[in-house]
Amino acid sequence: MAREGFRISAPLLAGALLALPGGVAAQDLRSYAVVGDAIPRSLTGAVGDAARGRALVVERSSTCILCHSGPFPEQKFQGDLAPDLSGSGSHASEGQLRLRLVDASRLNAATIMPSYYRVDGLDRVGTLWRGKPILSAEQIEDIVAYLVSLRE
Repeated sequence: MAREGFRISAPLLAGALLALPGGVAAQDLRSYAVVGDAIPRSLTGAVGDAARGRALVVERSSTCILCHSGPFPEQKFQGDLAPDLSGSGSHASEGQLRLRLVDASRLNAATIMPSYYRVDGLDRVGTLWRGKPILSAEQIEDIVAYLVSLRE
């Protein structure tokens, strides 16, 4: 059965990312440790706000729903390039979700998912984004809090 949604090309995704407001400067990135396939500790030292995280996920400018679908009935068009986010909290730990947001390429070098909290070693980065992460540490934690709450 075909899923309803739309497809987005990598160039279009890159253009959408350029439309986002500037993130924090590289020197403001908080350090983190990757343990296995996860970043077990919060980037901020605190739990994020799931309501703010949901708002970020469903906001088109965040780009999440350009590729992902999920329990977002208010969004008519959702992506189908990446896994459905429904049940994310049942399928992955908080730390695993955090690493996927921070730098999914650590798990899959060929991924098209942007590294939302990384600035070094990236290719084809738009001028406005050079040296800046796409999301702040607080936004990462808010999205993680929301995704962890999605249980099947």
